[in-house]
Amino acid sequence: QVQVVESGGGLVQAGESLRLSCAAAGRIYSINAMGWYRQAPGKQRELVATITRGGTTNYADSAKGRFTVSRGNAENTVFLQMNTLKPEDTAAYYCNADGVKMTYSVGRSSYWGPGTQVTVSS
Repeated sequence: QVQVVESGGGLVQAGESLRLSCAAAGRIYSINAMGWYRQAPGKQRELVATITRGGTTNYADSAKGRFTVSRGNAENTVFLQMNTLKPEDTAAYYCNADGVKMTYSVGRSSYWGPGTQVTVSS
């Protein structure tokens, strides 16, 4: 199985920055893409940013210009640098590892972390 774990959430004031980290652990052969999603109370989970194994990134309009997604030296890690945070960025942030191929299987699956809370006060 695969374990996906996020870290780096917290409480900050508007205009400040946070850096989220995520790592996927297990007998992983490769991961097609990793990314970040968020869910605010009463709202559906939405895309924040993703990055493919080849480095192609995709951002929600709300994240463009303020957030940067990147992968670590280890293929199974991903980061989200969030600058100029706004109160509307308050949400639980979830890391996703998509297209995960295990060393012992032929198929690919998607895995989610438990989430990390980001709260931005005005």
